[in-house]
Amino acid sequence: MDALLVPTGVVALAEIGDKTQLLAFVLAARFKKTWPIVLGILVATVVNHGLAGALGVLAAKFIGPEILRWVLGLSFIAMAAWVLVPDKIDADEAGAASNHGVFVATAVSFFLAEMGDKTQLATVAMAAHYGAPLLVVIGTTLGMLIADVPAVFVGDKLGGKLPVRAIHVAAALVFAALGVATLIGVGKGVGF
Repeated sequence: MDALLVPTGVVALAEIGDKTQLLAFVLAARFKKTWPIVLGILVATVVNHGLAGALGVLAAKFIGPEILRWVLGLSFIAMAAWVLVPDKIDADEAGAASNHGVFVATAVSFFLAEMGDKTQLATVAMAAHYGAPLLVVIGTTLGMLIADVPAVFVGDKLGGKLPVRAIHVAAALVFAALGVATLIGVGKGVGF
């Protein structure tokens, strides 16, 4: 159950103030069509995180357990630091494929915005860590939806009222705790 719940919580926290959440705000303001945007976010996230989960499983298969433990532990700690760096969206990401309809514009924009993003890399690491890529991808997708769907529905009205810095610090602490736990081998034999 940790392979579902931890990724959900970590990604939901990490996405607050992230560029994809900002992108959801921009797309909602530009197109004013919530459901095609939500479906675009879902499809882009499933594809992107599905690929990341598969990569995590491959990494776990080809890297020895001791090296993998160090790589994953240090990756989680690096993600803790990365979460603390504020994101901004590029104009290219906000405008990608806008001539092809709301759904396509959203799906393409979100897919591109997630390439190499901290949540994609976290998905790779957690899939390798837990060895349950389907649960991890479901969890990270739920986390993305928890953070980004409200952005679509409430736009920037809510954005200015959230304690984004405090949420980023909480996400960083979760990533750091996962990193330390992985490095010291907590839970060895039960998925760590």
